[in-house]
Amino acid sequence: MYRIRTFNKISPVGLNRLDSALYAVSDSETDEDAILVRSAKLLDYDFPKNLLAISRAGAGVNNIPLDRCSEAGIVVFNTPGANANAVKELILAGMLISSRKVIDAIEWAKTLKGQGAEVTKLVEKGKAQFAGPEIKGKKLGVIGDYTGALGIMTITPSEGAIIGADVAMKAANVEVVFVDRFNGSLIINGTVADVEAAVKDVLNVLENTLHFAPTVITKS
Repeated sequence: MYRIRTFNKISPVGLNRLDSALYAVSDSETDEDAILVRSAKLLDYDFPKNLLAISRAGAGVNNIPLDRCSEAGIVVFNTPGANANAVKELILAGMLISSRKVIDAIEWAKTLKGQGAEVTKLVEKGKAQFAGPEIKGKKLGVIGDYTGALGIMTITPSEGAIIGADVAMKAANVEVVFVDRFNGSLIINGTVADVEAAVKDVLNVLENTLHFAPTVITKS
């Protein structure tokens, strides 16, 4: 039986993957074999001698004393991208709220308090200023120091995105803008010719080496 101590609230979605017959998991475990942590600082924590691993439920490890862990042979790893979907959804929600002027409308609506019977007239008179554009037919731009073309791929199984990124960078002079091994998203940047060559090479490796189902390259 391995003892795992949690230092923060960890999602049960992940904890439920640990077989209760093999792992005892709680925030009160002592002489733990492993630690699951989010933001709690372990820099001054007195590690038990039998500690084998520390997992950071997040992208950074700045709250873990890596030097002490290395000396003690404690494996440290993190989970970058685990909350990628939530972050992307929040970004899209923020973009839509901003585009539709939702916050401005809320603040304006607060000024109508106490207007009584005049509210209806004031709303009809003022609501036009909060009209926002619809997203149908619009194009999404990537703000940053990117020129040329963007190659966007979604690979299933999602771990293939890591392989795709490696193949793309070796195939042509492209930069990996974004890669997510949890949903298979991969975005590369470069000249039109380099991006096209990289995408073709990625598809070739996925289809002929890994035997993934092929797809058609589209341009816009």
